[in-house]
Amino acid sequence: MTRVDSPPGEVTGRVGAGWVGLLALANLGLWLGYFGPLQMLLPNQVERLAGDGKATALGVVTGLGALVAVVVGPLAGALSDATTVRAGRRRTWIAGGAMLGCAGLALLAVQHDLAGVALAWCLAQAGLNAVQAGLTAVVPDQVPVSQRGVVSGWVGLTQSAGVVVAVLLAAATGGVTGYLLTGLVVVLAVAPFVVAVPDPPAPPRPVSRPRWRPAGIRGAGRDFAWAWATRFLVQLGNALATLYLLYFLRDQVHFEQRFPGHRADDGLAVLIVVYTAATLLTVVTGGWVSDRTGRRKPSVMVSGCLMAVATALLAFWPTWAGALVAAVVLGLGFGVYLSVDQALITEVLPSAEDRARDLGIINIANSAPQVLGPALAVVLVGHLGGYPALYLTAAAMTVLGSVLVTRIRSVR
Repeated sequence: MTRVDSPPGEVTGRVGAGWVGLLALANLGLWLGYFGPLQMLLPNQVERLAGDGKATALGVVTGLGALVAVVVGPLAGALSDATTVRAGRRRTWIAGGAMLGCAGLALLAVQHDLAGVALAWCLAQAGLNAVQAGLTAVVPDQVPVSQRGVVSGWVGLTQSAGVVVAVLLAAATGGVTGYLLTGLVVVLAVAPFVVAVPDPPAPPRPVSRPRWRPAGIRGAGRDFAWAWATRFLVQLGNALATLYLLYFLRDQVHFEQRFPGHRADDGLAVLIVVYTAATLLTVVTGGWVSDRTGRRKPSVMVSGCLMAVATALLAFWPTWAGALVAAVVLGLGFGVYLSVDQALITEVLPSAEDRARDLGIINIANSAPQVLGPALAVVLVGHLGGYPALYLTAAAMTVLGSVLVTRIRSVR
């Protein structure tokens, strides 16, 4: 096997299991903050307030939150790169973002109109994206290239686990309590990393203020631009496939009629558990294999195609059995994708001095689909063929994104 080695100028000291564990815990809190509302709390709250207009209303609320994320991600990243306070450039933004995100989630718990829901979700998104900007930058800051696949795998595992814990927590507690507990868990999960992990100072640079021009895309970062496009298309497919999954179970699968006494929320929880179990089989191993072989792109392509197969299954086999099979296939593919694609992205960042800013730009590829996805989904479900059209479009976007990874030249 050909092992991935760190290029000159990159960090070479390996991180230990304790460091990885604290990073994973912090990321688990972050994903709980995202997925608790998105998977169950927000859809149920919006349905109570909007009734038959739930699909459009949910699209508006999540779209506005994603617009905030598009702005805050790169902004918080750039400010983090330029922060020189003694508390640490990453820790400052991680801690502050966690508190702001917790406040936004607490406000969501007491909203009784759609405007208030949208504003509170935007506040939560601002805080959570500040946390994400700091946590994603820590990996290229402190992890050698030869270890990034494994570390990204453990971080990716927390994303899958976060979905499960978030859905189970929301199902067990409901609206007000669910929001409040989710916000509290975000803070408690991030706190050990902020307190215990050193935050090395920024390297010397001639200009102390942040640079706002996305030089990584317009300058020498051609591979960075292709990596962005790949992430955007795959995440657009994911957004199309998952945003209305709860409504899909209710309206297409007719889960509550097929299983009297059980809610669609219960079915969603089962699917999430099955999906996560499948993800566990591949998320860390996929990153480890890519570290050992030195090849990232083949894993990204195969994982993307598996995810496309899963969404196509929902289009052609819209039953409870089909949804279970799709959850398994999606988990197997997404596990590899989570670890390997993130490791690949850390290798195409244009500038060591602006890592958090550039990763914030990459995170636009995560957030922008949450704006575009709801708009597309409303048209597809309402006017262009319903849920089959939605899931076939999701599959097409995922395949296209997976193929475009071949355009990246500096990573094998």
